[in-house]
Amino acid sequence: MKAGHCTVTRRQTDTTIKDPSWRVKQDDIVALTLPPPVDTTVKAQAIALDVLYEDADLLVVNKPAGMVVHPAPGSPDGTLVNALLAHCGDTLSGIGGEKRPGIVHRLDKDTSGIMVVAKNDAAHQGLSAQFAAHGRDGRMARIYHALVWGEPLPAAGTVDAPLARSANNRKKIAVSKAPPSDSNSARHAVTHYRRLHSYGQNQVSLIECKLETGRTHQIRVHMAHIGHPVLGDKLYGTGMISRAVHLSDPQKAALDALDRQALHAAALGFEHPKTGEKHYYEAPFPADLKRLLEAMA
Repeated sequence: MKAGHCTVTRRQTDTTIKDPSWRVKQDDIVALTLPPPVDTTVKAQAIALDVLYEDADLLVVNKPAGMVVHPAPGSPDGTLVNALLAHCGDTLSGIGGEKRPGIVHRLDKDTSGIMVVAKNDAAHQGLSAQFAAHGRDGRMARIYHALVWGEPLPAAGTVDAPLARSANNRKKIAVSKAPPSDSNSARHAVTHYRRLHSYGQNQVSLIECKLETGRTHQIRVHMAHIGHPVLGDKLYGTGMISRAVHLSDPQKAALDALDRQALHAAALGFEHPKTGEKHYYEAPFPADLKRLLEAMA
């Protein structure tokens, strides 16, 4: 509107409206001309991607550990968005008026696994609505696998604990003592977990997690909260470093070589925002997590 793309016809007279507070009246005819998407300021970079599926509306990728999703002050390039711009090229029709891929969810830099990305506004809105519902409407499923310290008991359970930015360390998320409220930063967060297997006299367990909400660092914080932090988690698992003495030398070597949290987005299911078809994708553990799992076994 401010750029002059809104025209109102009133009593057969056309007027270009540039003031968003302009009031419409009965029988006005409002016309919007959508300008072509402008080029993004983010540069395209030819970075190899593991593409599991792609069509005119979206693509599904298996993100490697160590890759940041979106450019930020600490990571201006080499990100998933940089790679997608080069991969998609002219197939991007624009997100919010800018020629860029639509990021509808994120994975931490050191978390590997499946992500879906939109190529146009319609797909972006459709996928965003599904992620906002977090599977409660039956359209979406997100499954994570992780290696955690100890043996969670019971073997299957739910962690229902609100999360907020830590007051002591702004890089960390913490379980909030205050209930979720518009007056504070606490947000409702629910994680459902299931123990799949335990190793080494129950020193380490492989678990599956399903999210009912999608908060920053949610699985990592929730598992640490119940006393079973993710292996290799340098932000939330430092209290378990001493437990490494119970591991064998090959297990210690595999954990040291991992150099990241042992968390992987293993599966993603969703409804295609244009066709309505059900899509479901799985990605096995990458090589570094496979080596750690084999060492634990």
